[in-house]
Amino acid sequence: MASTNTFVDGKPTNIETRLFINGEFVESSDKKTFSIYTPSTNELVAEDSSLRGHCSGHQHSSGYRQRSAASMGCIVPTQRAAPLKKLAALLRQNKDEFAYLEAVCMGRPVGGYIDNIIAANKFESFAEAGYTGKGVSSLNTPGFVNMTLRQPFGVVAAIIPWNVPLVSLAGKVAPALITGNTVVLKSSEKAPLTSLKLAQLSIEAGFPPGVLNILSGHGHISGATLSAHMDVRAISFTGSGRAGSMIQTAAAQSNMKNVILELGGKSPAVIFDDADLESAAAKTANSIQWNSGQVCMANSRIYVQDTIAERFLELFNVAFSSIHQGNPLNPATNHGPQADKVQFETVQRYIALGKESGTLALGGAAKDGFIEPTVFTNVAQDAKIMQEEIFGPVVNICIFHTEEEALAKANDTEYGLYAAVFTKDINRAMRFAKGLEAGTVGVNCTSPVTGHDLSFGGWKSSGVGREGLLESINAFLEHKSVLIQIE
Repeated sequence: MASTNTFVDGKPTNIETRLFINGEFVESSDKKTFSIYTPSTNELVAEDSSLRGHCSGHQHSSGYRQRSAASMGCIVPTQRAAPLKKLAALLRQNKDEFAYLEAVCMGRPVGGYIDNIIAANKFESFAEAGYTGKGVSSLNTPGFVNMTLRQPFGVVAAIIPWNVPLVSLAGKVAPALITGNTVVLKSSEKAPLTSLKLAQLSIEAGFPPGVLNILSGHGHISGATLSAHMDVRAISFTGSGRAGSMIQTAAAQSNMKNVILELGGKSPAVIFDDADLESAAAKTANSIQWNSGQVCMANSRIYVQDTIAERFLELFNVAFSSIHQGNPLNPATNHGPQADKVQFETVQRYIALGKESGTLALGGAAKDGFIEPTVFTNVAQDAKIMQEEIFGPVVNICIFHTEEEALAKANDTEYGLYAAVFTKDINRAMRFAKGLEAGTVGVNCTSPVTGHDLSFGGWKSSGVGREGLLESINAFLEHKSVLIQIE
């Protein structure tokens, strides 16, 4: 089955909207759909098949355990790797369609879109990492030769967010498949179309039927079904803290499934007076403006040393406001709308709160789904816009006087996903690398920069467990100790 769609007038002629079950596209069992509207114009994009009822979800899921017996767990890693590598090549070839689908679903500008490349790199990397999933041996018990085995769970679930759906899918599906599991993935109702396009490509890449299944629908229905399903033995989720808490509870109340959670953030950046201010301003502005601020690790709190605060704010405002706002399908656009009406209104409410609790130093305007890059200063540490995740292009810039004060304020949040420090003092940089309460710390760099071969995840309420090249391999394998007594 050829899956590459034909483009006419800059858009695909056939957009897949059905569920992907056992290697085939099917309607939901109750025939229900939900509408997808493009946030920039509010035009109808597609009617997507949805699991609307719990019975429907269980009917679609009932065969996963049986199908997993014939999954890639029964073949060697090199054989599992082959379709993953083919899929990576197809991801690279279909950039325009993936970019288009994310633009019309959640407003992501097509200009600079590289998520298909990032996803392809993940599939290729995990394809080569299949043999790292192995146990160890021990002769430390006299009279015994002991060993540990690493074996796939069988059926695992993945729930991905709407802001970077293709990258999130690759980071969960690739390690789950290379370790021999069967995957049931739920995409976000705000951005389901790239996941279904990848499903089309998986057929072309030669994935065995049933090893990858993709459901669309709302979290409180299809996500809840997977979280509580007795056949699902592990689940990986990226999204809000509220949803993560519900998933963890459902997992514990069902079959104590293994849970990996990558949740929200309120990421700080600390700027010292010896830093390269122009570089720091450009990098921090990009962090909170990229994807219209809809990034869990965006540095939404910036603490600047008092001696350079005025100069930094000038540089930051210039960099932050240098945008091309408009139609996300225009290659010149680099600042699209918020993902939907709900997100647009949420960010507006936080801006209103910011005007009450601080000084508006830049932006603040909101119209037709777009939020201008917005800066607040003089905001109290305990204000809502300092403590809660906004998920929009809104940043608080505050002054500090001492190193101790900066570290205390940076850590004064329940979140701990990403943090950054800008300084030329290596000793200070290392003190902050150790002292910042975050899963990732950037020194003279900030998000979205991450390490390809390093773990990613959060401290405190920003998550449980880690994703990464080796971490994700381990997360999708069970441990077993085998004790062999020698006569």
